[in-house]
Amino acid sequence: MRKVSQISAVLRLGRRSRHTNSCRSYCTPPNPTPSGPLTSYSNLVEQGRLQHDPYQEKVASAFQNLFGRLEHFEKEMEDYHVRLEEWEKKREEERRRLMVEEAEKKEEDGVWASMNKQGQKLLGRWVLGRRQMNVEPGVGKWVSYLNRERKLDSIVGSRPAIPSAPKGLYIYGNVGCGKTMLMDMFYSATDGMIRHRQRFHFHEAMLKINEQMHKYWKENGEEKSSQYSVSSWIMNLPVDERVKEWLAGEEFYKQQLQMKHILPAVADKFLVDQQSIRKGASILCFDEIQTVDVFAIVALSGIMSRLLTTGTVLVATSNRAPRELNQDGMQKEIFDKFISKLEKHCEIISIGSEVDYRRVAAKNSVEHVHYLWPLNDGVLEEFEKMWRQVTDQYGGEITSATLPVMFGRTVDVPESCKGVARFTFEYLCGRPVGAADYIAVAKNYHTIFISEIPAMSMEIRDKARRFITLVDELYNHHCCLVSSAETPIDELFQGTAEGTLFDLESFQFETETEDSRLRRDVLAEGSISAAGSPSSIVKMLSGEEEMFAFARAASRLIEMQTPLYLEGVRFLHPYFHQPK
Repeated sequence: MRKVSQISAVLRLGRRSRHTNSCRSYCTPPNPTPSGPLTSYSNLVEQGRLQHDPYQEKVASAFQNLFGRLEHFEKEMEDYHVRLEEWEKKREEERRRLMVEEAEKKEEDGVWASMNKQGQKLLGRWVLGRRQMNVEPGVGKWVSYLNRERKLDSIVGSRPAIPSAPKGLYIYGNVGCGKTMLMDMFYSATDGMIRHRQRFHFHEAMLKINEQMHKYWKENGEEKSSQYSVSSWIMNLPVDERVKEWLAGEEFYKQQLQMKHILPAVADKFLVDQQSIRKGASILCFDEIQTVDVFAIVALSGIMSRLLTTGTVLVATSNRAPRELNQDGMQKEIFDKFISKLEKHCEIISIGSEVDYRRVAAKNSVEHVHYLWPLNDGVLEEFEKMWRQVTDQYGGEITSATLPVMFGRTVDVPESCKGVARFTFEYLCGRPVGAADYIAVAKNYHTIFISEIPAMSMEIRDKARRFITLVDELYNHHCCLVSSAETPIDELFQGTAEGTLFDLESFQFETETEDSRLRRDVLAEGSISAAGSPSSIVKMLSGEEEMFAFARAASRLIEMQTPLYLEGVRFLHPYFHQPK
C-alpha cells in the first residue's frame, strides 16, 4: 500500500463568508483589483507554483489582450441595452396600437357580422383557463403578421446596432496542458468587471440548456393558459368583445411563432444575471466543448450562434481544433455553419505543449495521497480511519439526505455529515444516473468518499463512462475526493482496445419523457430527424475520443491528490460560499 498522510488539508476546511472568484487552486485568493491573467500567470511562475511554458505564456498573453478590451466593451454594451430597451418598448406599444386599429377596421367593415356566434367563444375559453382552441394560422395570418412587422420597421426604425465585440478565444490542446487553468485565470480576473458571465463544463451547459428549454416550454407552451399572457392589456381594452377575440387570436399566433424558435429564446436568458437590473456585456467560458450527439450539435449551434451575434464574448477549451470536433460527420451542414461563425468570432489558438502538468505537480506530492489502493485490509482500514477523522471534525453525526436534481427528480445520499458524503462506486456508477445527479452531489458536498472502485474494462463500460462523468464534475466543483480502488490511477481504465466505452444512460435528457419531447422540438427546429438518437449514439464517439476522456479523468484524479489542489477546496467549493 502506498504511504498515506493524514488528511489535514480536509480537516482545516472552514466556511467562507464571502463569495470568492471561480479560479482553481493554482490561483491565489483574488485581489479587489485584478491586474489580468498574464500578470497572474507570471506571478505564479515567479513564485515557483507553476513551471514556465512558452505555449501557456502565449495563451496568457492572448487572454490579457482580450481582458484589456472588456472594460470599454462593457460600457458600450450598457449604453446599447439602454437604447435597445427603449426601442423594444416603443415597438411593442406601436404593435398593440396597430393591432387595435386593424381590429376596429375589420369591425367597421363588417368582417365579423356573419360569424357564427357558437364558434367565437375563444376568449371565454382563455379566461376560464380551459384547453385552448386551435387557431389555424393560414396564409392570411402569416401575411398579416409580416405586414404588421414591416409597418413597425418603418414607424419605429430598425433595431439598434450592436457594438462590435472583442474576439473571444478557442483554446485546444492535449490533456493537462493548462487550457482550463488559463481560462479560469481569465474568468477570475473579470469578476467585478463583467456583470453577466458564466462558466460551464460541457455536462453542466447541456443540462442548463435542457432546463431552460423545459422552463420556456412550461411558460409558453400549449398547456399554459393564455389568460395570463393576454389579460394584461387585451382584457381591459374598451372595445367590442369580438375585437378582443381577434386580438387574442393574433397574440396566440405570435406565441406559436416564438415556440418554433425556442433556442434563440433560451439563449437570450442563458447568461443573464437575474439579480442584476442593469444589462451589459456577457462572457461565456465553456470548458471541454464537444459534440457527442445530434442534440448537442443542434442545441450548441442554436445557442452559440445567437449569443455570438448578440455580443457575447466566447472563451472555450477543447481537446480538438474546431473543424475536428465532428469527426463522425453528424449534421454536417449545421455543424459547418456553427464552426464558421465560431471562427469568425473567436481567435483559434493551439497549446502545443505535450507535457501533462497535473502529473508534474503530483511528482512532489506522493506523501499526500487520498487515492488508496489496492483493495486489501490495510487500505480498507486507512479509508475508514479517514472517514472517522473527517466526520468527527464536523460533529460526527452521520445522517442520510435527499438532494433535488431536475424535473422533480432526486438523488439519495446514504451517509453524510455537514458537507461530507460517502458512497460506494456501485451506488454512484452502477445505476442509471447521469451528470445532473453528479452535479447535485458535487455542489452540496466539499468532500466525497468513494469506496471499492474496480479496474474498468468493456465488461463494465457503462459504469466506466459514468465514473468519468463523475470525476469531471467533482473536479469542476473542486471537491476533495478520498477513494479506495483496485489499481493505481494509470491502470484504472483498461480494455479500451476491445472497443468504445460509452454510456447511453449518462445522457440525462434521454431518460426523461417530457425532456425527450423538448429534444424532439430542438431537432425539429434544425430540420433533423430524431432517428439519429439514441440508438445510433454508440457509433458517434470514436475510440480516440474515449481515449481523451480516459486520459483527462486519470490526469484530474492525479491533480486532485496534490496539496495545491486540496488547499483550494476551502476557497473554491460552493459549500463554503453559502451564507452562514
